[in-house]
Amino acid sequence: MRNWWKVLTIILLLYTVVGGFLIEVPRQVILYETIRNLYFHVPMWFSMIFLFMLSVYYSIRTLSNGQLKEDRKAVELVNVGIVFGVLGTLTGSLWAKYTWGAWWTNDVKLNGAAISMLIYFAYLILRGSIEEEEKKARISAVYNIFAFVLLIVFIGILPRMTDSLHPGNGGNPGFNNYDLDNNMKMVFYPAVLGWILLGMWIYNIRFRMREIKAKLES
Repeated sequence: MRNWWKVLTIILLLYTVVGGFLIEVPRQVILYETIRNLYFHVPMWFSMIFLFMLSVYYSIRTLSNGQLKEDRKAVELVNVGIVFGVLGTLTGSLWAKYTWGAWWTNDVKLNGAAISMLIYFAYLILRGSIEEEEKKARISAVYNIFAFVLLIVFIGILPRMTDSLHPGNGGNPGFNNYDLDNNMKMVFYPAVLGWILLGMWIYNIRFRMREIKAKLES
């Protein structure tokens, strides 16, 4: 079966939705039932990072061999990564409302996530402003590499160096240390894999569409 991974994606996501809402979770103060958002918010961010990281790989290949096909792979990975980033931001805002009492707080990781999304939106605007394909590919590749570095700084490094409300940042314990029990692990890890596979599935469809468009234009 050539499409076995697509079947696996559907199974994992169905399991995530059903298990995520029905399997018993730890009754932590403040979090309570909202901890179930862990199966959606965190995997979406993991998926975003994975897609952006893969796009950087193809951007490096674009710079090394000048193939426009590599650039098309990079941009579609960014497109899908942005979707997961927006979904991660929305689910995070929803979580913040019911745990921290506000849709948005002056938290370094939240602000860093918002800045990172703006940086990637600027990537798409930059591409739209350049007509020559070869020039667009080279400039976009360089920008994409620096954008990923800034993403890691804003959501991975700065929150660990300053005060942050997020678990695992600013001196706060991570989920693994106090409430990611065996029941949650049974759903969380399949959820991460499922959302990443969904991202790759969407990317695969978008890339094939872009390839068809490129062939028709040529």
